[in-house]
Amino acid sequence: MKGIRWLMVLPFLGILGGIPFANKVTPYVLGMPFILFWLVAWVIITSIIMAVVYRFDPDVREEERT
Repeated sequence: MKGIRWLMVLPFLGILGGIPFANKVTPYVLGMPFILFWLVAWVIITSIIMAVVYRFDPDVREEERT
């Protein structure tokens, strides 16, 4: 696996690895229970990470040229 693609492991670890840590109803963050906020935050972070991987992956650039 190429170096930039290792970033795609972070959402997996953040969502699954963070659930035991974030499994709380309180505190409320932005009106949501903490667990829901944790999952919503990781959905947004995952989108950003995928955009970064897409932007800097050399295989994508080769496909766009052809």
